[in-house]
Amino acid sequence: MATKVHSFMSSQPTEANFPVTYLNDTAVVQVSMRLSVVEAVGFKQTCQNLLQADSHPQQVIIDFQNTIFMDSSGLGALVSNFKYAQEQSITFKLCHVTPQVMAVLNLTGLDQVFSIESYKSFESTESNDSGDNRKTAGRKVDPLPQTHPSVASWMKRVIDIIGSLVGLVITGFLFIPIAISIQLNDPGPIFFRQTRCGWMGKRFYIWKFRSMCVDAEAKKAQVKNQVEGAFFKNENDPRITKIGRFLRRTSLDELPQFWNVLKGEMSLVGTRPPTPDEVERYEVPEWQRLDVKPGMTGEWQVNGRSTVRSFEDVIRLDLQYQQNWTLVYDLKLIFKTIIILFHKNSGAV
Repeated sequence: MATKVHSFMSSQPTEANFPVTYLNDTAVVQVSMRLSVVEAVGFKQTCQNLLQADSHPQQVIIDFQNTIFMDSSGLGALVSNFKYAQEQSITFKLCHVTPQVMAVLNLTGLDQVFSIESYKSFESTESNDSGDNRKTAGRKVDPLPQTHPSVASWMKRVIDIIGSLVGLVITGFLFIPIAISIQLNDPGPIFFRQTRCGWMGKRFYIWKFRSMCVDAEAKKAQVKNQVEGAFFKNENDPRITKIGRFLRRTSLDELPQFWNVLKGEMSLVGTRPPTPDEVERYEVPEWQRLDVKPGMTGEWQVNGRSTVRSFEDVIRLDLQYQQNWTLVYDLKLIFKTIIILFHKNSGAV
């Protein structure tokens, strides 16, 4: 952890893993070569101590010149520090961003959120800074980080493509009866679209057959959350329509997600895709679940599905999937999912 600062004029590092140097009212935090979960926890603590100091700096600059790998946990720590700095009205900038880090920021759209600069001297003029920014923006971006073997597996992607094409054919056959049933029960849109967070936290629209009333999102605050932690579930949610309960019980509402799988936003097997408001509540270690693509099925679906009532259990199951992952393991989970779908006590609501 960073030690408390007594003078902003010091030029000596104050933290072993994340050296902090000062120039007047500016603090520069040097990021380590890797920024995965272990380093990310220390990085967040260093910045939090810096921002919480009685005589905190007016500007914090995060120097990425040595960083060649950043996963979802590192990204989570960076976002958390940025939000806290905003709350304290402290300027938060990134500098010397390497291509590897820039690739992650581009993926998630955070390159448009953070103030990113690349300069050799903090006394550079504004025009020189702008020129360096153009160089940073124009340099070649390296491939995205391989946060988990499943992300780089071409065989897993082939299985996803084949499975999604078969799934979309099935969806096509069932579309008309499902659409008619939804309209007769509760007139309105056939599909439900919601923003979810995928690999590395990248946002995408997930698609489902609508199983709730048309104004379900507006009524969410009126429904009690029956689970613990950063996700929402109510077994007797009054917003669910009669046909919606059948669609959920049989998982037919999730058929449109085969489109998400075909596009590469999801996988047939993976972790549960969280909503942005859930991710905002994550602590740094919990961002690890975003190191793999979210899946239509996974450990949590075949181990209780919606009967899982604790976010800690969801995290445990997601990390269990990451640790045990193989192509054969994926096929086993797919097979288990098919069996569960035909079991009357599958636990889906």
